[in-house]
Amino acid sequence: MVFLSCRVVTKTSSEYWDCSFISLTEKSQYTSRIKSLPLKFGECRYFDVSSLNEERYGRLPFSIRVLLESAVRNCDGFQVKSKDVENILDWENNQKQNVEIPFMPARVILQDFTGVPAVVDFAAMRDAVKRLGGDPGKINPLCPADLVIDHSVQVDVSRSSTALQKNQEMEFKRNKERFLFLKWGSKAFKNMTIIPPGSGIVHQVNLEYLGRVVFNMNGVLYPDSVVGTDSHTTMINGLGIVGWGVGGIEAEAVMLGQAISMVLPKVVGYKLTGQVKTFITSTDVVLTITKHLRQIGVVGKFVEFFGPGVTHLSIADRATIANMCPEYGATVGFFPVDEKTLLYLRQTGRSEETLERVEEYMKATKMFRDYSDPNNDPVFSEIVELDLSTVTPSLSGPKRPHDRVAVSDMKQDFMDCLNNKVGFKGFGIPADKQSLEVPFTFEGQEYKLSHGSVVIAAITSCTNTSNPSVMLGAGLLAKKAVELGLSVKPYVKTSLSPGSGVVTYYLQESGVVPSLEKLGFNVVGYGCMTCIGNSGPLSDEVSEAIEKGDLVAVGVLSGNRNFEGRIHPLTRANYLASPPLVIAYAIAGTTLIDFEKEPIGISKDGKEVFLSEIWPTREELQEVERQFVIPAMFKEVYAKVTTGNPRWNSLEAPDSMLYPWDEKSTYIKHPPFFQSMVKDLPSRESIKDAAVLLNLGDSVTTDHISPAGSISRTSPAARYLAGRGLAPREFNSYGSRRGNDDVMARGTFANIRLMNKFIGKAAPKTLHFPSGDTMDVFDAAERYRQEGRQLIILAGKDYGSGSSRDWAAKGPWIQGIKAVISESFERIHRSNLVGMGIMPLEYLPGQNAESLGLTGKESYTIEVPEDLKTGQTVDVKLNDGRLFKVKVRFDTDVELMYFKHGGILNYMIRSMLQ
Repeated sequence: MVFLSCRVVTKTSSEYWDCSFISLTEKSQYTSRIKSLPLKFGECRYFDVSSLNEERYGRLPFSIRVLLESAVRNCDGFQVKSKDVENILDWENNQKQNVEIPFMPARVILQDFTGVPAVVDFAAMRDAVKRLGGDPGKINPLCPADLVIDHSVQVDVSRSSTALQKNQEMEFKRNKERFLFLKWGSKAFKNMTIIPPGSGIVHQVNLEYLGRVVFNMNGVLYPDSVVGTDSHTTMINGLGIVGWGVGGIEAEAVMLGQAISMVLPKVVGYKLTGQVKTFITSTDVVLTITKHLRQIGVVGKFVEFFGPGVTHLSIADRATIANMCPEYGATVGFFPVDEKTLLYLRQTGRSEETLERVEEYMKATKMFRDYSDPNNDPVFSEIVELDLSTVTPSLSGPKRPHDRVAVSDMKQDFMDCLNNKVGFKGFGIPADKQSLEVPFTFEGQEYKLSHGSVVIAAITSCTNTSNPSVMLGAGLLAKKAVELGLSVKPYVKTSLSPGSGVVTYYLQESGVVPSLEKLGFNVVGYGCMTCIGNSGPLSDEVSEAIEKGDLVAVGVLSGNRNFEGRIHPLTRANYLASPPLVIAYAIAGTTLIDFEKEPIGISKDGKEVFLSEIWPTREELQEVERQFVIPAMFKEVYAKVTTGNPRWNSLEAPDSMLYPWDEKSTYIKHPPFFQSMVKDLPSRESIKDAAVLLNLGDSVTTDHISPAGSISRTSPAARYLAGRGLAPREFNSYGSRRGNDDVMARGTFANIRLMNKFIGKAAPKTLHFPSGDTMDVFDAAERYRQEGRQLIILAGKDYGSGSSRDWAAKGPWIQGIKAVISESFERIHRSNLVGMGIMPLEYLPGQNAESLGLTGKESYTIEVPEDLKTGQTVDVKLNDGRLFKVKVRFDTDVELMYFKHGGILNYMIRSMLQ
């Protein structure tokens, strides 16, 4: 068991304890627990966390047990409230009461798109602390932080043996300034490790290398837990580590030692029974679960998987399911530590000492899951069930990751999308244009494109490249296809971007790489690439054909997101699929195919070949995996993970404590967030006569809000960069320029698929009132600023779903947004808004803009009372005399405190100055 030594640190109350862990070997010294007598100042007591109440602890979901352990810990010393321990122990009752608890993760993980602005903020905070008379050296990560550079590389070159080298060369050429800045950060800030570019995708590196399962900090043992600045941080839940994505702003506060304030979550028990059939992949399983849980509704809840079916899933399978957690909307999708966890740790080259520590600690604290006793299940808020034997081959799309489509239904479903028979999924192509074919010439040969033609086929993303079974499945399918003489048309942009060097290692050793390359699936880089929209350009010939026919061209990828405008501006339909299916659709060249009835191609002997003939069985894959995925590979690859990139090693970054900002830089710029900040708490500001910048509908994602993808040559950001002397080829992507607020503010709401009711069609535009002028969103916001008007946004359901992008809150803040009124918020984005001091407001149940007759042309006044409380309703007054009420979505007292300070980082600065 784990013991705590506790000392009262206030003379007037025994409410606060200063605590530190006692190691397992010392537990015999403290065989009795003293709990009944009040503690006196300076007096020490010892108690066993997991035995505070044996009956209640044993009934807790395993994910909640981790929260309990974390509640008594802080990064730079231990401080615990006795009521927090009691509140979590009494989870069965408190889960229904919106009880607030602290969560102090063991570490933070970042990727470079979110990591750069985090380091920029840290550098700016140091400047602010110095300006206000404090010690800038106090701005330093207190919680261990790992940053993996994986978001910068693009598929500029594909289908070439030199693709990897050329893409990495272009990555460094474009991003040298950003990389220099990050290398400065790795030297300037303590407790921060940076994994150089070319090492892999953050979540796969986390799973294969960084994940500890149990932390050993100077002999102190406690559960590994993590928050990350990427929504798919949840992937680590597959390894039995509680972790989820938070806003970049919130992660920065954790790095500075601030616990996350959260509402004690409900836990949905997801019972898995049965076993998947021989031709089913883990991707099919996760797409089925994603659709199921989206329908049930698990936003803001934990999902914990249990049941006999779990024992048939490898850790890689579990990680695939956990990775897609943001797509089904839960906070975590957790698989407790069990025997499979120990097997995976051994397979990935972890030491025997680590294995012994994990097994001993987890069993001692009753966090080790034993599925042999079905009567040992914990209590859940509710239970849902899936029989794995019912899972069928699946894709998801064409616009959302939870819109699962059975492969057998794909052809008809795509036609229904063209016909607009499926609501949100529809494209509205007129009947007389649905059979349109556009001829074009590519490399001297004639081809035709039509609706449903596949133009991007990418094996990408940590979701699936972390799973040897589906990656080897793709390789075996490619090998069989090549042996029969099948091929992929040369104009299809094919690519393979593994999530770590280990993947390439075992693909090479298993002998499938030549076949993959013959089909055009050359390794193009080690990073997220196509999954995050870094798909690079299509050929001019293909682009012109798509635009000429206004075609619904298709991207098929093994990723986790397929929102509109994300993958490529010209692929209006995008489908998530397993790596073997990606290759299958690349060979077929179209989504208008029924694989059960129609051949995938013609063999070199002139015979029809069906997909079932080349599809590998689960038994084949398990045998190849046993033979070729071995610990030595992981040890060799990760032994040089921080030193293996010579380009990174050659970078010479400054050694100063304060960053030497370059005013000419278009990548790294001193942000405006703290430049006018003062020591004293600012006075409360109500919202008066605010204009509506945007009137939005349902399912507005952070992809619609936050700058992402390539920078359009007609955008405000392009005009800004051109004004700084840059040519269009030098614009790079929004993601690469997240360290420059001038670019990012201009790219906020610049998505070409943004549906603003003021405009009535997809466009990054809005109307200015009262003039009625149509303008780019940033330009309208700037005009309102010059007029001295505050701004708000109206929105529908699920505002801010998608990736955990801090600029989806920072950009609106710079544009002057004071509040967002919506029907509901996605969890991470709501916390980001709070972190920037923007008010998240919700219509009362049953109400929305339409029911209230709001056009967005009105002026809005929102009176913020001095004694504002969590969950309070406030009045919204319109300039025409109407009034309605909204609920303030500050869910905890801590969030309310952040708002009063103007944001979470402002609060942290003032705290450090004190």
